[in-house]
Amino acid sequence: MAGIYIHIPFCSKACHYCNFHFSTSLHRKDAFLEALHLEIAAKQFPVPVDTKTPISTLYFGGGTPSLLSSTELLALVQQVKNNYPFTKDMEITIESNPDDISAEKLTGWKQAGINRLSIGVQSFRQEDLVWMNRAHSAKQAETAIELAREAGFDNLTIDLIYGTPTLSDAAWLDNLSIADTLGITHLSCYALTVEEKTALHHFIEKGKVPPVDEDKQARHFEILAQWAQTKGWEQYEISNLCRPGHRSKHNAAYWAGTPYLGFGPSAHSFDGKNNRWMAVANNAIYIDAWMIGKGNDTYETETLTEAQQLNERIMTGLRRMEGIPFDPVLQTIAGITPDRMVYLEFMQQAQRFENKGWCRITPNSILLTNAGKLQADAVATGLFV
Repeated sequence: MAGIYIHIPFCSKACHYCNFHFSTSLHRKDAFLEALHLEIAAKQFPVPVDTKTPISTLYFGGGTPSLLSSTELLALVQQVKNNYPFTKDMEITIESNPDDISAEKLTGWKQAGINRLSIGVQSFRQEDLVWMNRAHSAKQAETAIELAREAGFDNLTIDLIYGTPTLSDAAWLDNLSIADTLGITHLSCYALTVEEKTALHHFIEKGKVPPVDEDKQARHFEILAQWAQTKGWEQYEISNLCRPGHRSKHNAAYWAGTPYLGFGPSAHSFDGKNNRWMAVANNAIYIDAWMIGKGNDTYETETLTEAQQLNERIMTGLRRMEGIPFDPVLQTIAGITPDRMVYLEFMQQAQRFENKGWCRITPNSILLTNAGKLQADAVATGLFV
């Protein structure tokens, strides 16, 4: 088992671009926490799951987990520990917003065993934060990082968003430089995306804000890649960069196809083979079902075909610095058909992408070039079996 993800479905404010499952109302928070404890302890999964092998990561995401009190977080960590053994070098991460971070909370998180912070900065510029409808200010972003470092958190990651209308090329580079100066060890950098049923999607549909500028996003990605190379950062996944030795263990396990468990409404799980399941993305249904011992009835399940499993490994492999490994992915492709046609077609398509300058074929793998990273979805789709 790679790790456990716990979804805390509450936020103090709705960002314009966000389509994750959350509620801005906390009136059933206590009931939710009770249901969450029940789900963690129940071990009622749609398929057999190994619950004896120690887990190496625990990740509190959302939503905004930092809205919980230190006592509530400590109780959740202890509940997981009571039911799933931990490795000695356990990575425990909490996603947090700058406006939730205080010296008192940081001390409580330390006491709960949390040793990695993921701070939703998004930008160090006030203009960008207002446009996104973020709850914190630019000053709070820098102060939160400084407080975290003073409290002894040396494993810090922040989220940054690029390609927004208010962010120029120079301002984007300045955001990266500030993160570097503040001692951040990991960056998750995402292009602005427009998801249906978000405020941003509505604003664009109504002409209140301009549509996404894809040329700007491409420039910002190229600036990011060049900055990382110059500064010695490792772009180990398309959207994730780190100083050497500071990769996210939790997310790296996802991309490697390792089994993981998710708890909380909308959380996903994977058995490492061909089975996925997702908790219902509805707080009320989730709470009520677990209160009567029927929470496992609300899981949505999916069984992946052999081709779907391979396609996922192709997609995640391309996103990683190591690329698609020839062994075992290509060996598996070669074994699908006795006449090897699938394998030959796969390699021919990879060669076409290499001729375009989008990927590089080595003796051991297929890797995206920097130009190819801008075409990652197209390359993955073209290589799907």
